[in-house]
Amino acid sequence: MGEELIKDFLGQKYFAVIGSFRNPGKVAYRILMTLKEKGYVVYPVNPKTKAVEGLVCYASIKDIPAQIDVADMVTPPAITEKIVRECREKGIKRVWFQPGAESEEAVKFCDENGIKSVHGICLMAKASNAGARP
Repeated sequence: MGEELIKDFLGQKYFAVIGSFRNPGKVAYRILMTLKEKGYVVYPVNPKTKAVEGLVCYASIKDIPAQIDVADMVTPPAITEKIVRECREKGIKRVWFQPGAESEEAVKFCDENGIKSVHGICLMAKASNAGARP
């Protein structure tokens, strides 16, 4: 993964984080809070959760009323494969697959549909080291 690609992703403003937010120890929860603290506009997505730390949690990426720059997948690969299709429908051009969320099919789908992707690297680590959003 090239550093320029990662800089491009981290230079965006609107992030959807798709995963489980049931407790603060969950990776999706920690990523969401890290991005929020760094000044990104974040949208949690999980069909079983209504709110996370005062943020509306959307049942589907399609339900978010704003354009999303980056979708961060913190989901099992089978679910990720479905969500990347929703990303295409919503016009999302960047997908970050958390380690373990990616699958060959999901990455291939992104490549074939003009969606940039990062995989094998934790967004939280990169965002934590990036400093606050300009």
